[in-house]
Amino acid sequence: MFSVNCTLVELKSMQNKSFGKNIMQGIRSRVGKIFHNPYRIVNIGPFKKIYYKHLNPGRVRHHKLLGNTISFYNSTELLYGLKEIFIDEIYKQNLQSKPYIIDCGANIGLSVIYMKNSFPNATIIAFEPDERNFDLLKKNIENFGFEQVEIRCEAVWIENTILQFVSEGSMSSRINNNISGSTIPVKAIRLKDYLNKPVDFLKIDIEGAEYQVMKDIADQLHFVNHLFLEYHGTFEQNAELSQLFVLLDEKGFTYYIKEATSVYNSPLFPLKNPGIPYDVQLNIFCIRKIKHTD
Repeated sequence: MFSVNCTLVELKSMQNKSFGKNIMQGIRSRVGKIFHNPYRIVNIGPFKKIYYKHLNPGRVRHHKLLGNTISFYNSTELLYGLKEIFIDEIYKQNLQSKPYIIDCGANIGLSVIYMKNSFPNATIIAFEPDERNFDLLKKNIENFGFEQVEIRCEAVWIENTILQFVSEGSMSSRINNNISGSTIPVKAIRLKDYLNKPVDFLKIDIEGAEYQVMKDIADQLHFVNHLFLEYHGTFEQNAELSQLFVLLDEKGFTYYIKEATSVYNSPLFPLKNPGIPYDVQLNIFCIRKIKHTD
């Protein structure tokens, strides 16, 4: 009986110590989260992060990144882009030492900077149709002194033509086929014409034109090794999204899907974010299927 009582006392003591230890670990974890700053790798401290979150867009501003200066208009979009590209590293991958990369929807150039920093010997062609974004893209690429980077102020489309374009100088600039609202004409190129040789990485982020372009380039996708697709669509276009997944499978890709932007916080009770013109916004990561051998 005595040995049993001692065992219970010891067990209770151990439980008390474990409880206290868990409490301390919890406190340390919460304090660590408060002071943890993932943005430090892109030269943004806690106070600068707060400042950027409340900074009004509209004029050109500058930020030090990887030892060089980048120019930007919208600090909120800058924070989003830096987190997605340099902190979360959505374009991180293994490519050959001298890859050929096509960047459709380069915006102000953060994706080009990341990929060129990862693969200094890469050859990159980048398309950005928004003139305000393109001006910053050009300036940012020049500041880094990159070679073997070609930038084009053109939209990516299914034919060589002139399109009506909503130019917002932001990540939301897009083709407007309905020719409604405030639009400007922009030159468009047929992406299919550029897929005539092996492409190590193809990035497509073209604000709603993904389905049409993917259908048009389907027969040339055998040239593409890795593909990143940011899909933008409405609920009425869900059938197109389903067809897109079938197309990827048929063309030899496996894919992984992540939500690009939280459009609906409670999807079963959809209250839409009024600032987002889409119902569905997905990051689709596509790689060649691995052939398993017995």
